[in-house]
Amino acid sequence: MIVAAAVWWADVWPRTGSNSVSPSSSLAEQSLAIVVNLSNPVDNLSIPDLRTIFLGERSHWPNGRRITLVMMEPGQPERKAMLREIYHMSENDFSRHFLQGLFTGEVFVSPKTLATPVGVRKFVFNVPGAIGYVRASDVDNTVKVIKVDGRAPEDKEYALRIPPNK
Repeated sequence: MIVAAAVWWADVWPRTGSNSVSPSSSLAEQSLAIVVNLSNPVDNLSIPDLRTIFLGERSHWPNGRRITLVMMEPGQPERKAMLREIYHMSENDFSRHFLQGLFTGEVFVSPKTLATPVGVRKFVFNVPGAIGYVRASDVDNTVKVIKVDGRAPEDKEYALRIPPNK
């Protein structure tokens, strides 16, 4: 019981103790990590490559595996950051892109939508061609974080950030 409470407290405290979070924890909380299955040979992608992949315009990884996209539900801060930084679209534009693209055959992959970071991690862990995103603070050893333009989520110059709540 004490161990369970300690695990719960360790998980909750960084999100609730905003005045006492260390700068590195704060950076991890604000960074969006792009995650792939551990077997994926890709270690780094550019922003344009990510855009092509997440728009569903690329269907396979270099090793021949089919790409499977996974996203957070609409309204989640992580999804809003992806729509702004990678897609350059509103939620409506995003929906229209996939409906039209699937109809015309220009889009090869439609994203699977999940509610939680744990769900995204589990999905990516279980699907060898999967790619998704979670907060860097939600990453564990079941998924592989890929660099974006040669930078990791903990780097100051990393491009994918979730804006602070206002």
